[in-house]
Amino acid sequence: MQIWNTFKTTILLAGLTALFMLIGGAIGGQVGMIIALVMAVAMNMGAWWFSDTLALRMSGAHEVSPAEAPELHQMVEELSLRAEIPKPRVYLIESETPNAFATGRSPAKGAVAVTTGIARLLTRDELAGVVAHELAHIKHRDTLISSIAATIAGAISMLADMAMWSLMFAGLGGSDDGEDEGIARMVGGVLMMILAPIAAMIIQMAISRSREYLADAGGARILGNPLPLASALEKLEWAAGRVPMQASPATSHLYIINPLVGGLAGLFRTHPATAERIARLRAMSSQGVAMV
Repeated sequence: MQIWNTFKTTILLAGLTALFMLIGGAIGGQVGMIIALVMAVAMNMGAWWFSDTLALRMSGAHEVSPAEAPELHQMVEELSLRAEIPKPRVYLIESETPNAFATGRSPAKGAVAVTTGIARLLTRDELAGVVAHELAHIKHRDTLISSIAATIAGAISMLADMAMWSLMFAGLGGSDDGEDEGIARMVGGVLMMILAPIAAMIIQMAISRSREYLADAGGARILGNPLPLASALEKLEWAAGRVPMQASPATSHLYIINPLVGGLAGLFRTHPATAERIARLRAMSSQGVAMV
């Protein structure tokens, strides 16, 4: 699992470097491509070391102490022992929408973040199922690649905005290049504005769908019962459509339930169908799958 995730992370960073250079070339030609390469190298290094911190900041999460959230800390500690990983840091997100995610480049650097609204909707056992799911992400070491994807997806959106402003200024100020070259660059810039955010979403989809099934099964084994997590997913899916969450599209794939609803959220789903996840968990219970 660790070797496979390292391979996926390497491929992701290499692919995103190429995408950065493509966008840079569309915006600024050869000079833009060189600048984009420098940005990509810096971004890759920053994403590797600071992606977890950036993901937490983009989500508006703040760390809480055992004194501030004693029951949540106790739950995380007990389940961490069952998962045989170090206790992760605990964060809260001020949001009425019930949701949660995990991040960290390794189990030793793990963090679990839950919204303030999640405890008001779920029972203690259901919340434990959610926390166990997030600890499974940390144990499987797939939080690094997810956090990197969130960081880079945000950067791709920024580059798309840069392309838009570049085209606006180019249209206002004209260009010293030949007419054909100027038109080609403008067309390339428009394509990048359209394709870059789509590319970011496709990357997130490729990363998220299979790992959610694995984390569901892993969380069920950590908790010792798949049914509380199945029940929690049912409630969280219901709430997501009724209490929309102000989440960044760059971080939507991190959450246990996609916080974005409507618009392009259905077209570019970063999670498997919740009904299928619930069915798999209930099948684990009926088949008597061995638990930790």
